[in-house]
Amino acid sequence: MLIRLDPHSSAGLADQIAGQVRRAIATGGLAPGEKLPPARELAAGLDVNMHTVLRAYAVLRDEGLLEVRRGRGVHVRTDAGPTGSTTPGSQPGVQLGAQLLEQVHELVRSAARMGLSREQLIDEIRKVQP
Repeated sequence: MLIRLDPHSSAGLADQIAGQVRRAIATGGLAPGEKLPPARELAAGLDVNMHTVLRAYAVLRDEGLLEVRRGRGVHVRTDAGPTGSTTPGSQPGVQLGAQLLEQVHELVRSAARMGLSREQLIDEIRKVQP
């Protein structure tokens, strides 16, 4: 998994890391059960603070995409992946949720680049009919 950060992006570094890991899970670049690099190692490789990586991992854990086990590291959940299928007893829609979240994050970044506030973006979304 290759992560590239854009220092000129309006998105924070933790958001960029989370977005790229999320995308890798959604596209199959990271397989279910695959171990991610330790936060300290990834932070050193990206030249960012370790807490920035930990924040990204925490967001993805809260979204149900990563499993964090003390002493064992961070792994992609076994029920997360690009196919949209889940294993028995898993949370339904985890994969589709990851893809949707990535699209939402991209929409928010695009709106910010165009100078729209969150409130303006929300107003525009409310105008859209399903």
